[in-house]
Amino acid sequence: MLARLGFAVNGLLHILIAGIAIAVAVGGGGGTADQSGALGQLAASPGGVFVLWTVVVGLLALGLWLLLGAFLMQGADPKRKWSHRVVEVSKAAVYLLLAGTAATFASGGTTSSATSTRDASAALMKAPGGVVVLVIGGLVVLGIGVYFVRKGALKKFTADLAVPGGTPGRAIIALGIAGYIAKGVALIVVAVLILVAAFTLDPSKSTGLDGALMSLAALPAGGLILGVIGVGLLAYGVYCFARAWRARLT
Repeated sequence: MLARLGFAVNGLLHILIAGIAIAVAVGGGGGTADQSGALGQLAASPGGVFVLWTVVVGLLALGLWLLLGAFLMQGADPKRKWSHRVVEVSKAAVYLLLAGTAATFASGGTTSSATSTRDASAALMKAPGGVVVLVIGGLVVLGIGVYFVRKGALKKFTADLAVPGGTPGRAIIALGIAGYIAKGVALIVVAVLILVAAFTLDPSKSTGLDGALMSLAALPAGGLILGVIGVGLLAYGVYCFARAWRARLT
């Protein structure tokens, strides 16, 4: 039940990020279009601190559930067991780190994902071999982005949940396709910015999800592109609620 809560709060964060991105795309507002921006919106809302602590609990539970699933899985193909573990542990680390960020906001503090990414890139560049590590990190994010696009385009996400029949099932599949592809494209742009920062030795280029979405907005017809990605992220957020409802957890 707590893992399902984690999927739901992940959906909430993506819906908030999508709202910021769409507002920027139509010229009706600004904000930081990443997790810290979404958490900041919650913190500023009436009763937001209670929602934030719910987000913390849900993300912690989801991260721990993924860790347990990585090492207690049953009946897995031995050839795929370790690759599965690496993927699950990586996802768990992301959710646990995000839970820590949410706890910062819930406790009255603030933080910036874009600044943290830029500072981490700068620190790596100063370390021996740090540029190589940054390039590897960029390639990993690129691979994850391609994985999301492929998972959406080929409907492989349907293995993660029990898809209901009829119109609800078709709606969930449509949301999953749009959502996974949009998130994958956003991650690919994040990866490109990381690689550009590494090859130009300019950490200011690496600004995470917010920087990636804003770079899309700066392209010709960027408002339209950003709006489409924002709608896709909105679809992914709604899909996460469907996954919380119908996820295969055993």
